[in-house]
Amino acid sequence: MDGHNSEDPQQGAADMTVFVQNLLQQMQSRFQTMSESIVSKIDDMGSRIDELEQSINDLRTEMGVESSPSSLPKAEETKPADGPATS
Repeated sequence: MDGHNSEDPQQGAADMTVFVQNLLQQMQSRFQTMSESIVSKIDDMGSRIDELEQSINDLRTEMGVESSPSSLPKAEETKPADGPATS
């Protein structure tokens, strides 16, 4: 029985080693999957931000073309008038 008892702890340690290795492999696989998902979402967000910036620039261009002759000078006239009155 002594020989059998000495093998059980060794077998238990080997089983535990295999279990821990499998667990670590599963965790690494899940971590890799999550990392790829996060990177993909960040790339998507970057693309959306680029599209938003382009849309904003397009709107600025449209507003600048449409309102530059009439609206901009009026806005500039009001700002200096307010400045000296409060200063």
